[in-house]
Amino acid sequence: MHRDQSPLRARSAPDLVPSLFLELDQMLDEFTRLPMRAKFRFDPAMPAVITVEFLAERGPSLVWLIGRELLLLGTTAMSGSGDVRMWPTLPGGRPASWLLLESEEVEALFEVPTAALVEWLEATYRVTPAETEMAGLNWDGFLMELLSGPATASE
Repeated sequence: MHRDQSPLRARSAPDLVPSLFLELDQMLDEFTRLPMRAKFRFDPAMPAVITVEFLAERGPSLVWLIGRELLLLGTTAMSGSGDVRMWPTLPGGRPASWLLLESEEVEALFEVPTAALVEWLEATYRVTPAETEMAGLNWDGFLMELLSGPATASE
């Protein structure tokens, strides 16, 4: 390594695992698909979480943080519960999975092509294996923030 290169710069996420852009379909109803593009980003500082930005043609994009394990498992079996779920489509078509996102404001179902997604997720696991993804977390800080509760506005 050149002396001007820091280890952090040498291990930056875009260099190790570039963002993945996927063309997917949002299911508006049983018969209507809206083609959409999504950007998947991996940050080695938060390896258990994948940032997915749904790029709208018009208007603001929508960002969701989704568990890396949930995405990988969802390519072969039902995965997730609550706000984010993913499962494979029926066999016979192109390799794809359904990704369901729910919140108070939105419910959206996407058909996600899985071949490129699996290849990209496997690259993230080569950078940070599953067994080490929680090693760098500040558990004390996390617990202190959790126990302190939400901040209240002063009057």
